Amino acid sequence: MRVAVTGSVAYDTIMVFPGRFADHILPDKTHLINLSFLVDRLEQRRGGTAANIAYTMALLGERPLLCAAVGSDFAGYGRDLESVGVDTSAALRLDDIPTASCYITTDLDDNQITAFYAGAMSRATGVDLFAHRGEVDTVVVAPDAPEAMAMHVEQAGALGARLAFAPAQQIPSLSDQALRSGLERAWLVVGNDYELELVRSRTGIGVEDMRRRGVLVALTRGAMGSELHSADGTVQVPAAPVVAVVDPTGAGDGYLAGLVVGLRRGMRPEAAGRMGALAAAYVVEHHGPQGHHFDGTEFAERYRDAFAAELPGAGGGVE
Repeated sequence: MRVAVTGSVAYDTIMVFPGRFADHILPDKTHLINLSFLVDRLEQRRGGTAANIAYTMALLGERPLLCAAVGSDFAGYGRDLESVGVDTSAALRLDDIPTASCYITTDLDDNQITAFYAGAMSRATGVDLFAHRGEVDTVVVAPDAPEAMAMHVEQAGALGARLAFAPAQQIPSLSDQALRSGLERAWLVVGNDYELELVRSRTGIGVEDMRRRGVLVALTRGAMGSELHSADGTVQVPAAPVVAVVDPTGAGDGYLAGLVVGLRRGMRPEAAGRMGALAAAYVVEHHGPQGHHFDGTEFAERYRDAFAAELPGAGGGVE
């Protein structure tokens, strides 16, 4: 049985403006803006929530199913994902439209102006999880087209699969009904403190409510680590030591990947949370959400160094 990972697949174009937007935007003239910023650095990266999560799961030894809509420009991207162990055969391939793209301009104060083109993602409701009945026991629903997220939550329930629900930046776009359905069907809910408070304000369902119902809630706090709330109580998980923060993009996807892999292997929440924390550390040490690499031996050794404990199943240790 495997994990089906739904969400976005995208190309990110990141441009760095060697100035400050505030110096060029006149507050009393915002009704008519016509600006051009000359950038001195441009980077093109592969990203998207589903692809990021599946990539790190594959490094951890899984063979996840990438269940996402991709476009006519996906061939090279797909080959590279396959090379690390991601199964892209479940991706919906659309030849008449490109893969989703994100264009980000960043200034010296880390302010960002972003344009997102949904592309193939706009047709993600064509990704049918029922086609994988009998081979999937866990479904990850990560940010995607809102209608597709709602559909995949329902399909996960119909399949009897455990649902890992991480709506993140799509919380404002989901209907109240879709958001509630995801929370009520979830085995695992993942979000940072802001996201989970936004969920509570929208639905009235907070961390304590989910915990009492037996849902495992992972509340992430960046460099301050994470909290895992379950019916058995709350576990504090420290962040893994980081050599140098290079790029935090995709750290949350790495955390979710490590956490889900650990839980599926029967680890207790604390050990699985540490796997998530270490996977996130690898992400932030490299450019782009898929710039990191490791093998099982390296990951187990670093886990031992970071947490003074054996990675369960790797060195005979049990947690």
